[in-house]
Amino acid sequence: MARRFGGQFSPGGSKTAGAVKTPPPALNAPLPGRARTQILMALSVLPVITAFFQGGATGLALNIAAGAVLFGGAVVTREGLKAEAAWTARKIARRPAVPRKAFGAILTGVGVLLAAGIGPAGGVYGLVAAALHVAAFGFDPMKDKGMEGVDTFQTERVARTIEEAEKHLSAMQDAVLRARDREAESRVARVIARAREMFRAVEDDPRDLTAARKYLGVYLMGARDATAKFADLYVQTQDPTVKADYFALLDDLEQGMDTKRATLLVSDRTDLDVEIEVLRDRLKRDGLPTGE
Repeated sequence: MARRFGGQFSPGGSKTAGAVKTPPPALNAPLPGRARTQILMALSVLPVITAFFQGGATGLALNIAAGAVLFGGAVVTREGLKAEAAWTARKIARRPAVPRKAFGAILTGVGVLLAAGIGPAGGVYGLVAAALHVAAFGFDPMKDKGMEGVDTFQTERVARTIEEAEKHLSAMQDAVLRARDREAESRVARVIARAREMFRAVEDDPRDLTAARKYLGVYLMGARDATAKFADLYVQTQDPTVKADYFALLDDLEQGMDTKRATLLVSDRTDLDVEIEVLRDRLKRDGLPTGE
């Protein structure tokens, strides 16, 4: 579907759009390996097509099952790629609870086995297909990502909190699509970018989690619910007042997150200055040069 171009100087465009920072590249980049999973999905149709040229009910059933298993393997692999992309983009993250890419490789091997025919030859084809899947998509992340010098309890708290916050952002993004309004989608994308900037600030220093908890939980949850209600109402009424009120809410949330993030950065700088002064005092006591 064609979409109208919108920007800072376009009719109905936001006047502040030009001043908005774009989110980190990793958050906007296309999903790595997406084209390959689409190829797998397309290939899963071949056993189904050939099933109608097979003699007997057994061959028909095996080929249809092979197509279904191959398609399922492609879907599971795609979800594994999404989980890996989220793990890569974040500084503090737990490894995926379910190794989806590994399951995708297994399903691909089983699908090829069924398509080739159950037997020694089919087993070889299945193993080769699973090995090629691993070569094409790699393995799932096998370890947690954290920060040196920060205890495990703090990193776990940050990881869990940000995972929940990301769910709120995804729900907002899905809900605003129902409004069918390009400007609303753009405004929600701006808020999501601001929220993720705060996520990175908290990941840089997990001690900031307590100060930012309301924005990562309560406020984003409220924004998610407000977005859902706005989309349901606006798609029916197209009332500009409803849209203006919703945008005002997003403005307040965005401004609040900017202020809180700036406060966190000032706090981090203060902590650094204190550490530097303490270190200089120790060097002076030991009779070592401090560079002042």
